[in-house]
Amino acid sequence: MAEDFILETTGLVKEFRGFVAVNGVDLNVRRGHIHALIGPNGAGKTTCFNLLTKFLEPTRGAIRFNGIDITGEVPEKIARRGIVRSFQISAVFPHLTVLENVRIALQRKLGTSFHFWKSERSLDCLKDRAMELLAAVDLQGYADMVTVEMPYGRKRALEIATTLALDPELMLLDEPTQGMGHEDVHRVMELIKKVSANRTILMVEHNMKVVAGISDTLTVLARGSVLAEGPYAEVAANPLVIEAYMGTEVDELASPAGH
Repeated sequence: MAEDFILETTGLVKEFRGFVAVNGVDLNVRRGHIHALIGPNGAGKTTCFNLLTKFLEPTRGAIRFNGIDITGEVPEKIARRGIVRSFQISAVFPHLTVLENVRIALQRKLGTSFHFWKSERSLDCLKDRAMELLAAVDLQGYADMVTVEMPYGRKRALEIATTLALDPELMLLDEPTQGMGHEDVHRVMELIKKVSANRTILMVEHNMKVVAGISDTLTVLARGSVLAEGPYAEVAANPLVIEAYMGTEVDELASPAGH
């Protein structure tokens, strides 16, 4: 049923001066699921994300969110609808404390983000909610730390907390475990599982252990087109997917050992 899908794209195309980066992508993201977008480098994954959040305009095709056509909407309106993206490069304020970062994100939700002349006391009402969000990502012990001093993996957890502050219905995570050591990867995997309890997550991710461990559905892109879609075991066994990945990545795709 269509209402089972929170996000749908039909024939999504993006051309750059004759180069087709995204080529007729039909994406169906089921409500309440963790859906991974994977593919070799240059497959069109990030371009797809940019189209969904309207950082890029599609050349052709349609995007529907909760059954409503949002293809012509501006990024701010899409964010207000409940689609919030966390970026590949950590997007937090390095010289503010962890708590202040989350509080600023909560201010954005209230629509008071640029009222810098307000007294700090007026933001105290947001502290309890900010601490709840930090607890949700296991950062309550870091509340007073200046963000620049945090370990890298914890910064990504903070970024997820600031995304959660906007109360998204659909979270778009762009390479959430990029550049992390094994321990941080495992922690962020568990965190994504935890925060997905009452929302939908669409993520671009290179780490196949992460994809195998937490995704309900995978869409594989290659050269801008959908190569395969389905559960991990089915997609990993698809000869077209194996051919697209080639070499060492095939072994990783076929057997996510250590998970």
